[in-house]
Amino acid sequence: MTGTPIGVRAVQKVSSTRGFAKVAPYVVPALDRAVHRLTRGKVLLSAQLLPGVILTSTGARSGLARRTPLACMPEEGGESWILVGSNFGRATHPAWTGNLLAHPDASVNWKGRDIPVTARLLEGEERTAAWKAVLAFWPPYAAYQARVEREIRLFRVVRRPVETTA
Repeated sequence: MTGTPIGVRAVQKVSSTRGFAKVAPYVVPALDRAVHRLTRGKVLLSAQLLPGVILTSTGARSGLARRTPLACMPEEGGESWILVGSNFGRATHPAWTGNLLAHPDASVNWKGRDIPVTARLLEGEERTAAWKAVLAFWPPYAAYQARVEREIRLFRVVRRPVETTA
């Protein structure tokens, strides 16, 4: 981790622990939603360490809009992002991943702007390459994967053209 600031290394170490995995799923999203709402979409608290989006997806069973703050790995060009279904290293897939599997058209709020996207579950060699990049981007994901039997889902969400009506 040469070149990584000490504060970031400390956060990576803490976020790799089981204790963090138990508390974070309740605390981090709630804080993110509150700060995001209070700043009118300009600040995402967790994005102070990792880039983040607010994913708005359609509930797989309910059909209702679901807003979920997520860390993301932006890809070059600003047209796509990798979303990691780590669920903080918990045994089950996070609900938002099931929502994207059922309804891949969604939106992300990126730096205060709502952007329509289409999500695709990564598999095979494409997933392997993305997982390698994700681990270089945020090493604690390796600890999350080591704790669970399931394969952590990776999604590439790609900006889609805005539909216009004439």
